[in-house]
Amino acid sequence: MLREPVANLVDPKAGGMSGHTGRYEKRLSDLKGLYADEAAHSALLTERGDVVVYDVEDFKPGADAGDLIYGVTRMSPGRIGREFFLTRGHIHARADRPEIYYGQQGRGLMQLESPEGETRIVEIGPQAICYVPPYWIHRSINVGEEDLVMVFAYPADSGQDYGIIEQSNGMRHRVMAGAQGWELVENPAYRPRSAATVESLLRPSA
Repeated sequence: MLREPVANLVDPKAGGMSGHTGRYEKRLSDLKGLYADEAAHSALLTERGDVVVYDVEDFKPGADAGDLIYGVTRMSPGRIGREFFLTRGHIHARADRPEIYYGQQGRGLMQLESPEGETRIVEIGPQAICYVPPYWIHRSINVGEEDLVMVFAYPADSGQDYGIIEQSNGMRHRVMAGAQGWELVENPAYRPRSAATVESLLRPSA
C-alpha cells in the first residue's frame, strides 16, 4: 500500500515543524552525568531551574526499511562550566545506517567518534549539511549565542543506542570553551571499547 506524500513546514528561527507525529524534550536535569563539572551542573539547575535544553519534533511515517524519519531539533545556548550545551548522543542501533543534518540557525558542532575512539568535528551553521556516515557515534553541541536549529533525516529502521557513550564514561574528547571559541580536551575518564565490542559494532546489519 502506497503512503501519501507529505509536506512539513520548518520554523528556522524558533525550531519546530508542522505536522510532526512525535515530540520530546530534554531538560537540564536529564543531562546529569554528561558534564565533567557536576558542581556547575547542580549550580545552574538551582539558578535557572529545570529548563529545556533541547527539543525534537519529528515525522515518522513508519519503521520499514527504505523509509525515512525526519524532523527538527532546537538547542538553547548555554554552558556547564566550560562545556557547551549538548545532546546525549548516540549510535544507531543498526550501526550501518547514516544520518543527515541541515543547519537552519545558529552555530554548532557535530562531534563524531568511531567505535575505535577516533574523533571528528563538523561545524554546522545555516545552510550547512552534515553527513554522519554509518558506524559513527554522534552528538550535537551549541557553541553559539543563539538557538541552534537543525533539520535531520535518517533511515526509519535505524534505531538509537544511547548507552554506548555512558558505557565508555563519555566520549573520548570533551568540547570546551577556549580562547578561539572552542577546543577539544581529552576525557581522562574515557574507557576504550574492547576489540570484541568494536567488531560487533562494525558488523553489517542483517
